[in-house]
Amino acid sequence: MRRFPQVFWTMDTDRIDELAKDPRLIPGIFNYCDQWCERCPFTSRCMNYAMGEEECDNPESQDIKSREFWDTLHGIFEATIEMVMDKAEEMGIDLDAAEFDEITAQQEHVRETAKEQPCCRAAMTYVRLVDDWFDSTRGLLENKADELESLAQADIPGTKPTDEAANICDCLDVIRWYQRQIYVKLCRAAGGAIRCELEGLDYAREDADGSAKVALIGIERSIAAWAALLPHLPDQEPQILNLLATLERLLRQVEAAFPNARAFRRPGFDDE
Repeated sequence: MRRFPQVFWTMDTDRIDELAKDPRLIPGIFNYCDQWCERCPFTSRCMNYAMGEEECDNPESQDIKSREFWDTLHGIFEATIEMVMDKAEEMGIDLDAAEFDEITAQQEHVRETAKEQPCCRAAMTYVRLVDDWFDSTRGLLENKADELESLAQADIPGTKPTDEAANICDCLDVIRWYQRQIYVKLCRAAGGAIRCELEGLDYAREDADGSAKVALIGIERSIAAWAALLPHLPDQEPQILNLLATLERLLRQVEAAFPNARAFRRPGFDDE
């Protein structure tokens, strides 16, 4: 199964509107997900995934060397501009006026301020620690893979090297998937909280809580992955425990900064 968030869409706004009205699809479910379509039980009810299914029927549109790819990209720009213009008109924003420059500058200020929030800085520290760990253990992980492969070939009774290899790979996949996403989601959450304070936008606070909840889920799944990895790599105990401690501190920071995040109900995921 493909990870559709990486796909370019060519659909026009009419087709997007048509999909948005499909009663089988859960409105906004893709706004508060972890974008891991391969492990998601709601792909059949996600508009983002449906768009990807249609687009991936044409592999030429995904080949950067093909003419179709650049036509696709051009279509994206046109559709995006059209939607932005329509939304701006609804909100009474004149994109040709100086007001637009002020809005753009304010958005940039919000983004930069969000990056400096304690939980975002801590999340970036975690990103770097994980990169450092993978760099320093590259040889160790390769040796572990060779060891498990040798055990599998030896077919020693009572051993399950294939299962162990699968468990290790799963842990590493989870760690890598959420490593940077935690930071991105927290920056979005922090930005929403800042906009709420600056502009008094209640929906921005709610969106911030939703993004923070996705980050909390990513942190918790990362903690579980590191804990499950530890028995397979006992020599790495000090380093893994340090990473676990970093995540635990980050978890507490996020809960303190966004006390209502856990109560946020994500469309589809948190519906009974």
